[in-house]
Amino acid sequence: MTRKRKGAPDPGLGQADRLERLAAFARDVLGHDFADVHLIDRALTHGSATRQPGASYQRLEFLGDRVLGCVVASLLYGRHDEAEGRLTARLHAMVEGPANARVARSWGVGPLIAMEPVSRAKGLADSDNVLGDVAEALVAAVFIDGGWDAAARLVTRHWGPLMQAEQPFLNDPKSALQQWALKRRLGMPDYLVVGREGPDHAPVFTVEVTVRGQAPATATGRNRQEAEKAAATLLLKSLDA
Repeated sequence: MTRKRKGAPDPGLGQADRLERLAAFARDVLGHDFADVHLIDRALTHGSATRQPGASYQRLEFLGDRVLGCVVASLLYGRHDEAEGRLTARLHAMVEGPANARVARSWGVGPLIAMEPVSRAKGLADSDNVLGDVAEALVAAVFIDGGWDAAARLVTRHWGPLMQAEQPFLNDPKSALQQWALKRRLGMPDYLVVGREGPDHAPVFTVEVTVRGQAPATATGRNRQEAEKAAATLLLKSLDA
């Protein structure tokens, strides 16, 4: 008998049950008791799961990006006596996609994201892009529901430990590529799934990564995250060459 993964959404789960589960997740994992649990529901709803304007996490992501950046900038200013350029590099390393996705994975939010089945089958619920956006949306949801102090506690608790590394995530090829692109004002690298083969229990993903003005690189992996890292590694090698 196949056991249902803990925290995975039940296809028959009603909206009231979903809200109850999300409220418990917020209390137990995020450390925030929502007065308006619909905020966390929206923060965990992908655009593919709704056609209602404003019902997905996109608008919350916009706000959360700013709140997250402000809290982390304040933490960096208080904890590191460094020049502006060095602080900026640390800030980018801590609040962009790979770092935010790492925090979201530590929360185990992937199975809680409301998402159209085809999108989930493509691995979007475990992609750095989606998980990073969800992390920012959750910061915004806490900010709206509980104010600045609640959001600052959340960010300090979950992003604060990322400051311990002297060079956060530089060993991660996606982070290294991101910093290379941002340093040259080329924007964020763009990752696109261009192929998915094999059975559901052993899929092979093909991902293409592009940076403005550079030739793209394509690689495969057993999941989207692995393929993205492999593609980033290839593109970094071509840039170094």
